Amino acid sequence: MLASRDCIKASASILLLLFVAGVLVGGLLIYFVSYRQVTNLNGQITNLQSAVSDLQGNQNTTYQTITILQNGTSLADIYNDVRASVVLIQGETSNGGVQGSGFVYSFNGRTVVLTNYHVVQDTSGLSVTFHDGHGYSATVLGTDPYSDLAVISVSSDAPASEFKPLTIVSSSTLGVGEPVIAIGNPYGLVGSLTTGVVSATGRSITEDTAGGYAIANIIQTSTPINPGNSGGPLLNAVGNVVGITTAIVSDSQGLGFAIPSDTILREVSALTTAGSYHGHSYLGVRGTDMDYATAKQTGANVTYGWQISTIVSGGPSDGKLHVGDIIVAMDGQRIRNNDDLASYLEEHTLPGDNIALTVMRGNSKLDVTVTLGTRPAPSA
Repeated sequence: MLASRDCIKASASILLLLFVAGVLVGGLLIYFVSYRQVTNLNGQITNLQSAVSDLQGNQNTTYQTITILQNGTSLADIYNDVRASVVLIQGETSNGGVQGSGFVYSFNGRTVVLTNYHVVQDTSGLSVTFHDGHGYSATVLGTDPYSDLAVISVSSDAPASEFKPLTIVSSSTLGVGEPVIAIGNPYGLVGSLTTGVVSATGRSITEDTAGGYAIANIIQTSTPINPGNSGGPLLNAVGNVVGITTAIVSDSQGLGFAIPSDTILREVSALTTAGSYHGHSYLGVRGTDMDYATAKQTGANVTYGWQISTIVSGGPSDGKLHVGDIIVAMDGQRIRNNDDLASYLEEHTLPGDNIALTVMRGNSKLDVTVTLGTRPAPSA
């Protein structure tokens, strides 16, 4: 009986030992698994931190090596190719000093500087300073207030190495949305580059220097233009000249204007050799744009066109057009407003040409032929 009890006690002790051992082994296994999981998790966190760090490093490298391209050419390359061709123009007027921009151009082997008329108007002590800081005296060869253009000759003291002419190409294919670049000297900040796009073509603007006549076929651009930019080149995406920056609208943002290169190419010969250009046609009328409100107010049956308000006595249209006539077409080309009218006359006609006008007179549509005259001087 005693032996049996001893056997039972021994068995219980063994079971207790086995239970304790199982608990210990289980605890060790749980600790080991948990430790491995924590270690793996820490490793994953470390790898993730390393990956994030790599990404941040690569991102910084990307931003540091960004190259802005215009038609496959970097802006920096265009600027380096062109900047030595852009000059600072300075002079004196009765109201104090003036300054603007200009650029070098080669006309039939003669090197000149092109700029705006309003930059050199009534100036004395005119000078041209090149990108390297060397300045020389200059004289005006020719001007056209109606296009705000001027051609300057630089003193023979300037060595040939200073002159790096730019290429002027036709602006006729320039389209809205195309990138353009302006380089000039805004507020005297020499060699500044700005970029934008062509916002519109065929605009017309009026400047005091043009005697109230519209400067036609203007390029409108979002490229920032500031005082001192006037006369500098407007470039296309490969660095060729498509215009000369000329004006801004006060208190506007992203609204600048440039004389188109087609106007430059048409006039540069006369300005360089004869000192003036007399190819601006003249209708001898003044007027306003038509719109819906004007049509309702006047009882007109068209909401577009250009309505005549004044006819110059003895002018080309005297006796042929009437006050109140609305010009709606020229040579079959639709005329929506003064922009269309001025641009058509500038681009497609010369003094002495006969032009077929389609006008609305009351409720009647008439065809009237007018022989264009030569525009009088701005002071007239």
